[in-house]
Amino acid sequence: MAYKSSDALDLVAFFDDLVRCETRVYNALSDRLRAEHSIVTSQFESLRHLRDHPGARVADIAAAFAIGIGATSKGVDRLEKRGWVVRQPNPDDRRSSLLALTDEGARLVDAAERTATACLAELIGEAFGGAPATVRAFADLRAALERARIGTPTG
Repeated sequence: MAYKSSDALDLVAFFDDLVRCETRVYNALSDRLRAEHSIVTSQFESLRHLRDHPGARVADIAAAFAIGIGATSKGVDRLEKRGWVVRQPNPDDRRSSLLALTDEGARLVDAAERTATACLAELIGEAFGGAPATVRAFADLRAALERARIGTPTG
């Protein structure tokens, strides 16, 4: 991380580090998940969300990941085609469906989570292992951004 001459934090440099680290970790995790489970990180995240939030809608996934509903729906379509997710009628809203993992999807996400945990331990565990305050700081930043609905797609 870079510092300005006054020792003030250079937030633009921090942003650059943050984004590049996220991209590299995300891509490395995708590579591992693809090799071991034939899925990518975005699919793993959606499957994990559905496991942890049964009966979620496409809009719920989109909101959770701060991504567009159209892209989310296409991603769910791909999961459905692979037999990992099913759409069920929403008794409260005929315009939307409730999503559920199939048994195969549940087995896949559990196996992929073990792989993801091991991969992330290798990639960032050492860097953050001795710094739980850093992990908490990121959780706090995310919570603040989500509470203020900052960075939420408009479309």
